Amino acid sequence: MNELFEQVSVGKLTLPNRLVMAPMTRSRASGGLVTGLTAEYYAQRAAAGLIITEGTQPSVIGQGYIDTPGLHSPEQVEAWRRVTDAVHGQDGRIFAQLMHSGRIGHPCLYPDGALPVAPSAVASGGQIFTAEDMLDHPTPRAMTPADITSTVADFVAAARNATAAGFDGVELHTANGYLLHQFLCGSANVRSDAYGGPMENRIRFAVEVATAVTEAIGPERVGIRISPANPNNGIREHDPAEVYPALMRALAPFRPAYVHIMEFDREITKLVRAAWPGTLILNPHGTAEGKLGSAVEALRAGLCDAVSLGSLWLANPDLPERVRAGGPYNEADPATFYGGDHRGYTDYPTLEAR
Repeated sequence: MNELFEQVSVGKLTLPNRLVMAPMTRSRASGGLVTGLTAEYYAQRAAAGLIITEGTQPSVIGQGYIDTPGLHSPEQVEAWRRVTDAVHGQDGRIFAQLMHSGRIGHPCLYPDGALPVAPSAVASGGQIFTAEDMLDHPTPRAMTPADITSTVADFVAAARNATAAGFDGVELHTANGYLLHQFLCGSANVRSDAYGGPMENRIRFAVEVATAVTEAIGPERVGIRISPANPNNGIREHDPAEVYPALMRALAPFRPAYVHIMEFDREITKLVRAAWPGTLILNPHGTAEGKLGSAVEALRAGLCDAVSLGSLWLANPDLPERVRAGGPYNEADPATFYGGDHRGYTDYPTLEAR
């Protein structure tokens, strides 16, 4: 698995290895603020070539889950600064994932009880977990042209806040059924204006957000995450093999630092790779341990430049050391994935501590 330990360029960064820590929601923020425990969690995993944080809302209305962090207030910037300082203190590199949930939200999350917003008034069909009960996602409010303009501005402001907080860059979450992905998908986006209908219209919003953010903080600080053919959160894509290469071609002139693909269809991955001239990070399909073999196979085939892993990083803060040693690997505990305290968060042992 020596391929995993070669250097690779991402923007202006030189990563010491190709093992990227994938973004994972952990729901341990307090009032939208990350804590000292968050700083410890990410610093423990600073041996990653690059850390991509959990989804972080760029605005109040962008929140989709309880106890997730934001990057839209001075207090949130200050809290995240403690995280980036801790990671950089361990010679790590860290990008903030900016995630607007769109219709995957609920009035209970917002101080004014507003409806979540989306490209169209089409409900996800899913539910939100709260401390009291499971609640159905409501039918969202369709975004007006003014909403679209202000949301682009929210992403720009959050990206600038990320830079102020010491992040090395941001990742725009255009996957997993959240707002940017909703615009790409014909079942969630039934608009009849310049942002809906034909493929070139459905990619417009994602391109506008990426363009504005790269202009604001520099393309070398911006990554894009996609998940072609991903059915999560009620998404049903009928033309991913056409949409995603078109999106890549539209983004290429702005030269973002990387594209990060969560794989559901290897053939579409190949199409994206062919259409994307820059660095590609692949989160391969498969089980946790199986992904290591898939990652090496993809690197050897030239299908990607780096690989991202989720639960293996969650449970193994010293993952590179374990990969070099051929294991063993701690097993992730799903019961502690979301919410709670240090258990299942900062208490996974290293090889040295076993």
